[in-house]
Amino acid sequence: MTLGKRAIFLIFPIVLAGYVLAACLVYVVESRALLSLERARIFQQLDHAEALFRADANQSRSFLYSLLEGNAVRLFMSEPDASYRNNALSLRIQESIRTLSDDMRAYISFSILQPDLSIGYYFENSDDPFADISPAQMTLARTLFKGESLRNWTFLNEGTSRPLIVYSEFIDPTTFSRALPSNKDRALLVQVAVQPDQFLAMLQSLKSEYGTEPLFTAVAPKVATPGELAATVALIPELHLTLRVPEAYASKALWQLTLVLGIGTVGMSLISIGLMITLIRRFITDPIAALDQQVTAVMDERSDGIVDAGGDGEIGRLTGNIKKLHDRSSSALRRVQEASWTDALTGMQNRSRFNVLAGRIVQEAVAGRGSAALLFIDIDHFKFVNDKHGHEVGDELLRVFATRVHDAVAPIMQQRALPEPMLARLSGDEFAVLIQAEPGTGAIRAACDAILALFTNGFEVQGKIYPVTASIGVALCPRDAQSVAALISNADAAMYQAKTSGKNQSSRFSRNLQDKRDRVRQIQEELRVLDPDEQFHLVYMPIVDQAGTVTGCEALLRWTSPTLGRVTPDEFVPIAESSGQFTKIDWWVVSRAMSDYGKIRAMFGPQAVLAINISSAELHSRSIGDHFTREAARHGIAPDRIEIELTETYAVKLGDQLHRNIEALRGRGFRISIDDFGAGYTSVQQIIEYTADTIKLDRAIVETMATPDLSPALTALIALCHARGMVVIGEGVDSEQKVDFLTRAGCDFFQGYLISRPLALDELGIWALQRLGETTAAQPDEQAATTGPRQQGTLRLL
Repeated sequence: MTLGKRAIFLIFPIVLAGYVLAACLVYVVESRALLSLERARIFQQLDHAEALFRADANQSRSFLYSLLEGNAVRLFMSEPDASYRNNALSLRIQESIRTLSDDMRAYISFSILQPDLSIGYYFENSDDPFADISPAQMTLARTLFKGESLRNWTFLNEGTSRPLIVYSEFIDPTTFSRALPSNKDRALLVQVAVQPDQFLAMLQSLKSEYGTEPLFTAVAPKVATPGELAATVALIPELHLTLRVPEAYASKALWQLTLVLGIGTVGMSLISIGLMITLIRRFITDPIAALDQQVTAVMDERSDGIVDAGGDGEIGRLTGNIKKLHDRSSSALRRVQEASWTDALTGMQNRSRFNVLAGRIVQEAVAGRGSAALLFIDIDHFKFVNDKHGHEVGDELLRVFATRVHDAVAPIMQQRALPEPMLARLSGDEFAVLIQAEPGTGAIRAACDAILALFTNGFEVQGKIYPVTASIGVALCPRDAQSVAALISNADAAMYQAKTSGKNQSSRFSRNLQDKRDRVRQIQEELRVLDPDEQFHLVYMPIVDQAGTVTGCEALLRWTSPTLGRVTPDEFVPIAESSGQFTKIDWWVVSRAMSDYGKIRAMFGPQAVLAINISSAELHSRSIGDHFTREAARHGIAPDRIEIELTETYAVKLGDQLHRNIEALRGRGFRISIDDFGAGYTSVQQIIEYTADTIKLDRAIVETMATPDLSPALTALIALCHARGMVVIGEGVDSEQKVDFLTRAGCDFFQGYLISRPLALDELGIWALQRLGETTAAQPDEQAATTGPRQQGTLRLL
């Protein structure tokens, strides 16, 4: 007889009748209590919905007041220049809105409506760049302008793409405070609309749970009858939320109660087996207890397997099946662990397994029981090998390197009686070697040298040499880090320091690297919140021709931070570009430089050219070109008086789209200049393909080629630029000798400290007056010198 039959014939008939009677009595009492509890629960959920709604409503009002307390809205509404208002000041309002928002992904809109219902400003935090105020909000605005109320909360869930809580308030356009009733006809209507996501989710939850739509009414409905499941709450004045639960829900709940009691009756009947335990101990309890002891021993790792007790009954077969299942599971688990802990390509430990094992070593080191060093290895130029020779060669190179790095480091540890090194492939061509050695013993340095020695004269794989090297970053634990994540991060930073120092070397993590990373984070944070008008200023560096006449000025950006002090462009410009914060800087530089051009033209004449550097990242869109055009028209500047400077290293990687954008700028009349020419890897073909009006020779190439030995090459380079229709400016002119060589080579213009250092606009005016005085005083001498020939290559620097 099976175990189930024994339970039925011996136990179930005895206890079933008693439990059925008890279940009937419990049903009568619990059904009444269930309805009362469900009614209280409905009231509680509606109270929660009311709290969520009011929280969003109060947030919209607080958000509006916070915006009005700042200067962004006031400056926007008072700015007469539409272009500047719609670009720079509008961005400031958007930045203020994003700063005030707790959740950057939450929908929120901010609008300002004039008394004539025209939209003075509108912004919403959504994915639609062309979003506009909804018709429902406009209808609400018309109603409010006609009414007497000066502020209003409204829940819009019809006539709009999304349900919104809209807080509206009339604001005096002069004081930006709440308008008086007498001034309502000329007041601005400011609206903040938020999407109450949690409230809507609560409504959806109620709908899903009770199968009925919550109702919104202007007045509170009649009180529900005692037998009805319903509740009402007031959200805001003239808006109530009512939930009436269908009768089917209560019937379902009672059916569930019936089902639970039925199952409970059967369950309790089975539990009552304990009353008859002495009758079935011989057939059930003892075999199960023995099997349980074996399984527990295996789970506690006190035993390696389960002994098959044999027998023809269910317990015997169950024991045998559990033994087979355990054996198969153990084998599968070992295979899964090996696969999940091992890198499939190299056979080394993968990142996950390395984190686990390294974590134990780091914990020991932090506790003061030893020290560890992490060697973070990156193979230089590995991508070149992959791209040129194929992934099969790259994979083979990684496999060979994994074997050789172990063979190189393991003997060093054995000679010093140190633990076996832990090696892992972290990702791609990045490897880690964890050494348990004290600093100063020479083991770390020896391991780094042994790894670098593998790349002496290239790396040989299958009889072929590949031009790869290694950069190694070293971080110590617990001196540099006290966790695996921090140890890897610091070693990675040290590895990048080794790369920037020339590759094929090792670099030790230091506080200087940490300070550099902290400095970058500080600069990023300052750039995010700074006001360009308060911290930025421009200086101008004059450009002269061979006769010494000023033909233009280059605008250079300077930053003085109240927190960081003076920050050089070489430091903050790459950070701003990499973090996407350079757009507002470029736009500010263009606007400020063009506003100063009138004074520059007054100093040096209408032929003066204004050179403006822009970030290379800006050329990916046409918006910067539109900004140049607007600002030039605003300040009455001819486009051919503006020269847009691009770096030579960027021009080398000029793509088709960027080339078209530059051609569009030239088509509008602006001049294009290639700055720092010669600083990158320039070829004759690239010189021929450049689309530019001006070439500015970098100070490094001037320093190198303005010599007797290389002056013919300098002449040929300038002649090639002239043949392409480009004028040439020599940068870094700081001596008469360089001027002479550049002049003889045919250079058109000069710029450098021999002429003038970068000057603020007021200082530039003083400098121009001094030059004018010196020119006047020098004229008699020049007239006397006209009888004799002028020496070739002499620049008149006054």
